[in-house]
Amino acid sequence: MWCRIRAAALVVGLMGMLGLPAVSAAPNPAKLEVRSSSALVVDVKTGKTLYQKNATKVRPIASLTKLMTALVVLDAKQNLNQTITVDKNDLDRVKHTHSRIRMGTKVTRRDALHLALMSSENRMASALARHYPGGRSAFVRAMNNKARQLGMRNTHFYDSTGLSTRNVSTAQDLGKLAAAAYRQPLIRQFTQDENREMRFSTPAYSLMFNNTNPLVKNPDWDVRLSKTGFTDEAGRCLVMRAKPDNQELAIVLLNSVGKRTPIGDANRIRKWLKR
Repeated sequence: MWCRIRAAALVVGLMGMLGLPAVSAAPNPAKLEVRSSSALVVDVKTGKTLYQKNATKVRPIASLTKLMTALVVLDAKQNLNQTITVDKNDLDRVKHTHSRIRMGTKVTRRDALHLALMSSENRMASALARHYPGGRSAFVRAMNNKARQLGMRNTHFYDSTGLSTRNVSTAQDLGKLAAAAYRQPLIRQFTQDENREMRFSTPAYSLMFNNTNPLVKNPDWDVRLSKTGFTDEAGRCLVMRAKPDNQELAIVLLNSVGKRTPIGDANRIRKWLKR
């Protein structure tokens, strides 16, 4: 025992003499308690999973769906400056959620994508799918094909908004989705934006929209990709890539109870890593 301690001390001493950083012990998962039902924390630089909780449990994912919606829109290489129209077919007839977007609003595909990602605007996500070649059914097929390409084996999409409880995935699969979304500069940009005033010309009105993740306003978190989601069945959900304390992390939190629980869990993860 004494020999092992002396050997370890010698290694640390030699590393110091050579100017090499000492290797810190990995954080103990047993010392982290997250309140989300499923969770995944990955060190992006090393690819190592630092923490997981029910990471393969299939759950509804609410508006985290919109990350896949964005990937399908961008994969199609449709003109982002083309105008699309929001109409009665974009009304939420599933959850009857409210939207400030008026019927008949004309918007560029780019702005629709921006609002779907930053503010989780359901009518915009619906309109994007309707204006896809082949319409909604073709769009959803493309979503599921993309999921298979990414190796998301336990994921299925039913619509472009996430309002349906039939949109399901796992924390593990959503880690793959986040990695694919991060490779798209426009998705990174739109999900990082704190807010945006949109001016619509037909009909003429303007609205201020905010990011649904308050952590994008916190420079200590250095958020680089973000998407939130919520339905009664899915609970509060968060997918995020951020670099707090100079450590780049991919974080997935599913089925959190309480509006602030995902943010609380994110902060608990950060404190755990700093111990």
